Amino acid sequence: MRSEDRATARRKLDTRLNPLRDSESLLRPPRGWVKAIREALGMTTAQLGRRLGVSQPRIVALEKAEARGAITLESLEKAAHALDCRLVYALVPRQPLEETIKERAAHKARQRLASTRHSMALEAQRVDAADEDAQLKGLVDRMLQKAGSELWEEGE
Repeated sequence: MRSEDRATARRKLDTRLNPLRDSESLLRPPRGWVKAIREALGMTTAQLGRRLGVSQPRIVALEKAEARGAITLESLEKAAHALDCRLVYALVPRQPLEETIKERAAHKARQRLASTRHSMALEAQRVDAADEDAQLKGLVDRMLQKAGSELWEEGE
């Protein structure tokens, strides 16, 4: 994907996901959504099992698996359908994706400049703080223009 396309994709995803970021109402209940909705509907595990075509103990296991975070999306979708619900699945970034990219670029730029700073100090060629800030900003800007997978390489 080209860098312009990645930037557009980030903006579109941020627009879609930003309203969800602070929504506590979407967090999974401690006992899981299946059990919470089943109980709210007044449906027994046996009744849900019949709707899903599985045994009652399998529903208990399914609810426990969801509470542990060990349920598959396929099983959750089937349970949602049996409860006359729609499964909504999303990864909601803790902050806008654009901010994540900016922070990562700044982190990588500081790493690179620290290495250069160390070498220059050994050669008695220190750079003053204003020049170092300008170098950092320039490097961050160049990294943001690309914003590709190199931002996520570890150990530079």
